Amino acid sequence: MTHRELAAAQAYLRLLQTTRAVLSGPPHSPSSLPLLAAPIAEADAALNELGMAGNEAAFFQLVSGLQSGPGPSVDHLS
Repeated sequence: MTHRELAAAQAYLRLLQTTRAVLSGPPHSPSSLPLLAAPIAEADAALNELGMAGNEAAFFQLVSGLQSGPGPSVDHLS
């Protein structure tokens, strides 16, 4: 996994974790929705930089590999 791929996958996972936290809060709490703005922007920017915007299937394969493995291999990051 390249450095860009890892950054994009990590940004998506942060977005996912933030979304879960917001949705687990009190129902109909619109005041917490702005908390998603920064992680959404970070994930969008990472996908655009990686050139995967619009190619969700390939991106989700990267994320799946990051979540299912013992940890990302960083010895060959570019």
